[in-house]
Amino acid sequence: MTPSPRTVTLLGSTGSIGTQAIEVVQAAPDRFRITAMSAGRNLTLLARQAVELQVEAVGCAQGSVDDLAAAVAEAAREAGHDAYRPELLAGPDAAAILAGRPVDVVLNGITGSIGLAPTLAALGAGTTLALANKESLIVGGPLVKAAAKPGQIVPVDSEHSALAQCLRGGTADEVERLVVTASGGPFRGMRRDELHDVTPEQALSHPTWAMGPVITTNSATLVNKGLEVIEAHLLFDVPFERIHVVIHPQSVVHSMVEFVDGSTLAQASPPDMKLPIALGLAWPERVPGAARPVDWSQASTWEFFPLDDDAFPAVGLAKRVGRAGGTYPAVYNAANEECVQAFFDGRIRFTDIVDTVARVVDDHAQTPEAGINSGDLDVETVLRADAWARTRARTVLGLERTPA
Repeated sequence: MTPSPRTVTLLGSTGSIGTQAIEVVQAAPDRFRITAMSAGRNLTLLARQAVELQVEAVGCAQGSVDDLAAAVAEAAREAGHDAYRPELLAGPDAAAILAGRPVDVVLNGITGSIGLAPTLAALGAGTTLALANKESLIVGGPLVKAAAKPGQIVPVDSEHSALAQCLRGGTADEVERLVVTASGGPFRGMRRDELHDVTPEQALSHPTWAMGPVITTNSATLVNKGLEVIEAHLLFDVPFERIHVVIHPQSVVHSMVEFVDGSTLAQASPPDMKLPIALGLAWPERVPGAARPVDWSQASTWEFFPLDDDAFPAVGLAKRVGRAGGTYPAVYNAANEECVQAFFDGRIRFTDIVDTVARVVDDHAQTPEAGINSGDLDVETVLRADAWARTRARTVLGLERTPA
């Protein structure tokens, strides 16, 4: 008897992860069926996706139910599905409400710390969580880990998907270290003084991956790799001193696990997020044809370089933040999001991003009211620290006056 397709709730459907997830599902209709989806502000695309997939429920974070209803009605009319009437939700809680409903898999492809509530909602419902929203794990680490049952979180980041695959090759006691690869972004090999005046347009010119503007900029500063180191620590319970970052410009080896006997297992595939998305939806099974493999008939060279901590201090700062725990990771993430926006607004230089994050992290230790006690960590404390870090980052950058 053929099993029924896995039902999927897709959060962040209009983003890079979301649109590729839809392609994965459409290529394997016998394996997956999206029954609910949500997005932020792109109601036109969200409505078209919902009509095309005939999902049962649609949510948006921004705009009203009336706005969403109008968009869905227009998309349905254009597609010749005038009778389509899904359940509609609107507001900041829409994604979390959908995530808490019974399905086989929730794919959280939201960008930013706003993904925390949906992550906790999916875990609380006992649903398998395919997690592309690394920020929710990072800012709410102890909360997320306490809510998750063993094996309930399946990583969708290419690096963590690679680590999860490689870790199948040995027991936890046999792991020597995790090696997380980084492309180096568009500024690989540049000195710190050469980075001062790079532009947002240059930062968005990633050499191997097609991603959204925030993630692409984070890849240029290597903040993204710092977040991934914290995520690896939380997902796999490996201490920070045994998690290493190496630069691999070709982005074919997505990460590696070194074992105590000197053996290293690497997961290799051409850069394509459809593979980890498909694996996240089907875990622990693989989806045939999810992505193209390496062409072993062609000559190729794979390079690996040490990380330049002077030019790109974000990874070292992230390890310090991760060791501190509590609300430090939330502060690191929130301050960075504010700085990236200021960079795109032309208010600060590229190197100001991580420098400002470091200053906000240092200030956090001197601000008890922002909450840093991991033992008392709860959602309210995390959100308070997030808000404090955003305000502090804007103040440090001179974008907001300090209250009298």
